[in-house]
Amino acid sequence: MVTGAAGFIGSRLALHLAQRGHIVHACDWADDSGCTPLDPDPNSTASRLRAARMATVRQAPGVQWQRLDVAHPSQLLDWMGSVRPERVIHLAAQAGVRHSMQAPQDFVASNLVGFANVLLACHQHQVARLLYASSSSVYGMRSEAPFEEADRTDRPQSFYAATKQANEAMAFSFHAQYGLKSLGMRFFTVYGPWGRPDMAPYLFAQAIRRQQPVTLFAGGELMRDFTYVDDTVAAVTALAQHEARWQGAAVVNVGHQRPIRVIDFVQVLSDLLQTSPLIEHAPMQTADVALTCASESRLLSWLDAWPDTPLQEGLGQFVQWLEGWDPLGNRQA
Repeated sequence: MVTGAAGFIGSRLALHLAQRGHIVHACDWADDSGCTPLDPDPNSTASRLRAARMATVRQAPGVQWQRLDVAHPSQLLDWMGSVRPERVIHLAAQAGVRHSMQAPQDFVASNLVGFANVLLACHQHQVARLLYASSSSVYGMRSEAPFEEADRTDRPQSFYAATKQANEAMAFSFHAQYGLKSLGMRFFTVYGPWGRPDMAPYLFAQAIRRQQPVTLFAGGELMRDFTYVDDTVAAVTALAQHEARWQGAAVVNVGHQRPIRVIDFVQVLSDLLQTSPLIEHAPMQTADVALTCASESRLLSWLDAWPDTPLQEGLGQFVQWLEGWDPLGNRQA
């Protein structure tokens, strides 16, 4: 069972699992036009992306689709009771550090109430393993690298990070009380084709293509551990297998321990687009962090190996997709 299956990672994961021969019960709260209660405009880029991702997933053999809002407990309990999944991969959430600064209330229903409902449904229907999306943002403002799972995570810099920190604590409590096995996957800046339009790769690429300014905060010196989406999907798939080595209520980084300066990321992207960027500088934003850098040690101890797509190759795939998705670059981002 995959929640958030019209999302960036969720759609890619649902397709990958179905192609491997699994029966995938996929759900999302978006309607057929890609609209959600928080994004009711069918013409927005986010809605159009959700609709296109969802159409592809729903057509895949082995996928059974359900429109569902995890914040409604009866819907989730009834559906999970009819599906009886062996494993649940919970990716439905409201994401975005900057969005959480502007509208923190948007994060309560999906990230807190919804997650509590998922935990309860997994417990009541005796799900063997729950995997869920956490975030590198739980580490807060740090200068020491790489970030290790045992590091403190009690100083979130954004409300979004606080909800993910809360998810990890909630999952731990359900293991302590009921024995529910869970794994919080701390994703590190996932990018690639069909990526979210509010994230840097999409925003930067569209600005460069339209010869509009690219805003770089803190002189472009912020560093991010970018992770290609197919690498992420491969790791999640391996972690979801019965023979995966994690136990209890665990957390794990999903990142390559290879941070890059944002200004260098923009240069690689502009080279691929064959267009020089127009750079505007701005001060570092409140709630942002200077560095993300994943320790891979725990993940590698469980998986032995996982794909490592070079940035040049991953961004090349992203640019190829974007130029096909928006050939003229004439829509508003």
